[in-house]
Amino acid sequence: MSRKLFCEISPVTYRISTELHILQRHVKDAFSREKFAKTKSEERLPFTVWKHESLIRRVLAGVDQTLQNNKAVNLSLAAPCVNGILIRPGETFSFWRLVGRTSAHKGYLPGLTIVRGVTGQGTGGGMCQFSNLIHWMVLHSPLTVTEHHHHDHFDLFPDYKRKIPFGTGSAVCYNYIDYRFRNDTDAVFQLLAYTDGEYLHGELLSDRALPFSYRVYGEGERFVRRKDGVWRVGSVLRDTVDRATGETVRRETVKENDAKLLYEIDPARVEEE
Repeated sequence: MSRKLFCEISPVTYRISTELHILQRHVKDAFSREKFAKTKSEERLPFTVWKHESLIRRVLAGVDQTLQNNKAVNLSLAAPCVNGILIRPGETFSFWRLVGRTSAHKGYLPGLTIVRGVTGQGTGGGMCQFSNLIHWMVLHSPLTVTEHHHHDHFDLFPDYKRKIPFGTGSAVCYNYIDYRFRNDTDAVFQLLAYTDGEYLHGELLSDRALPFSYRVYGEGERFVRRKDGVWRVGSVLRDTVDRATGETVRRETVKENDAKLLYEIDPARVEEE
């Protein structure tokens, strides 16, 4: 039997370990030379880079719908923390430095959480949907992702009105599992975010027209059967397209998916590996 980690001994040691990680991130940022974005503007920048909307309440097998309703509240509290933020040249966007700790005294409610492929609930749960939205928009821009985490190796829920490729999500947990990107261009970018009760809306704007557009898509996605179950495999690609000529000037792999399904699927959709 493998020896337990300190954080696995008890709920108390887990909390101690978590707070230690949070403190370490605070200290690291305090001595960092990163220039974090912190200025907001109510005036929107003139050029739309990308926009997206994400359905808040989803039908997830085995998940209490109350947690979905609570997530709607949580997202409505977090969105204003990001809305209007300017990311100037050389600045880094940090999700948690803007949103802060999602505590009960701020009004956050218990929402769905995912830890090592296991679902649970925690105060402020549902923030991954927010970071997912931001990451999807950033993938359609020249911004540089500097910190990105994913629920790797697990496909937890069947697709429900999916609009974006599997594997383009972004996991966050205050504050040591963050989502960050840096503006390495000479343009100014701005993020807008708001909820309307049904959807979480996001827009990525710029102060100028950009020379390139971006296309992000899945390729070769399929379900394969292995000795230990069914796995979802495939790639997520990104094309950089010259707006003037319409030519693809670069094609890159964003992610290689290899995730074990944690739900039942129609056997007719599964291939033998």
